[in-house]
Amino acid sequence: MLDFRLHVFHVVAHLLNFTKAAERLSISQPAVTKNIKELESQLGIRLFDRKAGKVVLTEAGQTVLQTADRIQLLYNQLEFDLNVLKNQFGGQLKLGASTTAGQYVLPEILARFHRAFPGVQLTMQNANTETIEQAILQQEIMLGVVEGKKHHPLLSYTAFIQDEIVAITHKDSKYGKLGQISLEELVKIPIVCREKGSGSLEVLEAALGEHDLELSGLQVEMMLGSTEAIKSFLENYDCIGFVSITAVSGPVSRGDFKIIEIPEMEILRSFYFVHAAGVPAGLSASFMHFAKHSYNQRL
Repeated sequence: MLDFRLHVFHVVAHLLNFTKAAERLSISQPAVTKNIKELESQLGIRLFDRKAGKVVLTEAGQTVLQTADRIQLLYNQLEFDLNVLKNQFGGQLKLGASTTAGQYVLPEILARFHRAFPGVQLTMQNANTETIEQAILQQEIMLGVVEGKKHHPLLSYTAFIQDEIVAITHKDSKYGKLGQISLEELVKIPIVCREKGSGSLEVLEAALGEHDLELSGLQVEMMLGSTEAIKSFLENYDCIGFVSITAVSGPVSRGDFKIIEIPEMEILRSFYFVHAAGVPAGLSASFMHFAKHSYNQRL
């Protein structure tokens, strides 16, 4: 385990709040202050300052935090490797995943993890990105996988995999003969997309914004709560939909749907692991390590 004073510093440095750090560490606020003062005395330099009533890291504090992050990651790796050797994984891991990740990325990884570590009880909540982030903030789940941008200063985001949002249409649609369209043509074509609060919609809006376009300037026929709903809608309505390429690789390869290129606009995004501020430990860290390794093996 990390030196406890360094561990206390690590939590405070990410939260920048002594009261919240005390709650996270399950110790009193005076104990947090005592450990920080002892660490500063040991190192001979101040690690925190207060400015306008807020806690901020000094230059020395930022340097110590960089090293503390690396030490925590090394410890997590060591813990994972030793547990694999001892086959001593156990406990409960409450996960959350945004809709696309929960339906198309994680199920295979969850199956592999369960086979490897049957002593771990896994549960997963599936909702849009905003809901998953709130569930972590409310301590309802321990770890999430979300898409879109980083939103909350009290959460930490670790890159997981890359994804792309593409425009598709059904093979029988009148737009099925199109190979590509321009942005000028896009605004004249009816579209269907994900709902407000979803990471997919957020990255679509950001991509449009880079070309001085807004979603309100497009002919949005409907906003739906899942990729499966969008695919079903496209089977019964002449329009195009914006979805994750991860979610439609199978139907596209079978010829049921067709990707329509928009050369002027590439919509790339990342899936992130999201967790309470700081470097994760225990089962959360172990699952992150396993998931990255497992996904890379598929490639």
